[in-house]
Amino acid sequence: MAEIQNISITEQQEALLDRMQHRRLTKRKIFQRILLITLGATLMGVGLEIFLVPNNVIDGGITGISIMLSYLTGWKIGIFLFILNMPFFYIGYKQIGKTFALSTLYGIIILSIATTLLHPVPAFTQDILLASVFGGIILGIGVGIVIRYGGSLDGTEILAILFNNKLPFSVGEIIMFFNLFILGSAGFVFSWDRAMYSLIAYFVAYKTIDITVTGLDESKSVWIISDNAKQIGDAIMSRLGRGVTYMKGEGAYSGDDKKVIFCVINRLEEAKLKEIVSENDDHAFLAVADIAEVRGGRFKKKDIH
Repeated sequence: MAEIQNISITEQQEALLDRMQHRRLTKRKIFQRILLITLGATLMGVGLEIFLVPNNVIDGGITGISIMLSYLTGWKIGIFLFILNMPFFYIGYKQIGKTFALSTLYGIIILSIATTLLHPVPAFTQDILLASVFGGIILGIGVGIVIRYGGSLDGTEILAILFNNKLPFSVGEIIMFFNLFILGSAGFVFSWDRAMYSLIAYFVAYKTIDITVTGLDESKSVWIISDNAKQIGDAIMSRLGRGVTYMKGEGAYSGDDKKVIFCVINRLEEAKLKEIVSENDDHAFLAVADIAEVRGGRFKKKDIH
């Protein structure tokens, strides 16, 4: 009886330790999210107030509308960023979830404060092209960090998701339509050359967001179907240092059993992998696709001796 009681106490202690460790990890993740959303929103504020706004160059979405309203009324841009994004915070809470909504609200508050504090700081450059490019880069990095850690700094994406259910267009097409309309409006508010520079800034920011969210070390998933799957798999492991997974498949037309290879590589290894497949089976089926993120498993590259 005493032994059973001792075992029960030990299990309770282990469960308590697991819960304490989980709480520590959760607090660490929350702190990391707060810190990085703060950094991202501040960087966006720098891109706006130090580069784009002083040169009358705008970004897309609610940010672009806020810049134009600030120019027309003389009010601080932070006021419009906060007010115009509030309806989308509520929609995000209802449609996407509490964590996303709170992260978005916090990011917008930090962005509004950052733009207000940075407003008196003089522009780094009066060259409009340099301002458009570097402003777009800094803004894109900031927005990308916030998106990567579960928030948003512009309500246009949320609005596009809602319209997507009612219109025969994709989310990307709806966002593009909104932004072309907003960026085109800059021609009437500022001048047409500023509208064209705004398109440059928007394109640079868009590409930078993509790189920031997916990471510089872009990963690719690879699917290979071959009668020489074992040789190809061994070659990938020995020459690329990548782990592979074998799966069983069946040809729908022939009914033959097939062995399918799955692995993850980076973009610099793609040419080498194609060479390996070609050397072992000229007729192998090969499919390569971009993937945004890889976690866990045995996909980490091993040292090749």
